Amino acid sequence: MTAPAALRGHPAPRPPSPPFQLSGKVAVVTGGASGIGESVARLLARQGAHVCLLERDAERAERVVEEIMRGGGGGASFTQCDVASASEVAQAFAALDRDQGRLDILINNAGIAHIGNVEATSESDFDRIYAVNVKGAYHCLREAIPLLRRAGGGAIVNLSSIAALVGLEDRFAYSTSKGALTAMTLSVARDYVSHGIRCNCVCPARVHTPFVDGFLARNFAGREAEVFERLSRAQPVGRMGKPEEVAALVLYLCSDEAAFITGGIYPIDGGVMSLR
Repeated sequence: MTAPAALRGHPAPRPPSPPFQLSGKVAVVTGGASGIGESVARLLARQGAHVCLLERDAERAERVVEEIMRGGGGGASFTQCDVASASEVAQAFAALDRDQGRLDILINNAGIAHIGNVEATSESDFDRIYAVNVKGAYHCLREAIPLLRRAGGGAIVNLSSIAALVGLEDRFAYSTSKGALTAMTLSVARDYVSHGIRCNCVCPARVHTPFVDGFLARNFAGREAEVFERLSRAQPVGRMGKPEEVAALVLYLCSDEAAFITGGIYPIDGGVMSLR
């Protein structure tokens, strides 16, 4: 019988680490105080990352940070920041560099919506959507990539939408912005693959978030339940997605288990793309 390796003077092999661990990593999540961004921030922290929320709503962000800190994991912090402002984004990333000394993950989640076809979209509406959804991501990419390169690589996940992939009624400006974000994903993935930076894109269909509830209350007062059911049934699985389900996909793309994946466009849509 052969003696175990440890008894022959060799250390026994370490057991494999649990999957999807982010211990020691630092992540930025924009718009991380509600909806999908909040779920992403909580999950990344639970898996060991220190998560920095970039968020305009200080009160909500502070609440999320406090709850993350109480729950254990990698920890969290918050910087008040409007991603549409290049100067505010630059200051936020400079502060992150001073405080944490590194960056490993960027989640471009912050975004706003608009309803209307091209005739119903004013120039000011279009500029507002572009400033947040497109330039906001650009500002964060521009500040984050030097830090990711210095760290020897990292992961970027952009939150796009199936609006970038299929025609949706009355979503002209929003669809345009998400199409741009999807194209940015491919460009960054190509330009920085040799630097160990992976860039992928997640494209959710309808996800039940506070934004959806607010939209229904504003536009369908007294009919919220009826319209919610109709919107849910429009997806082949018969319901809206959950923020936690999107967060799980984002976690995978940020983890070492996804080290072979870059330049990917991932619908998470309850069958909308394939079962229409």
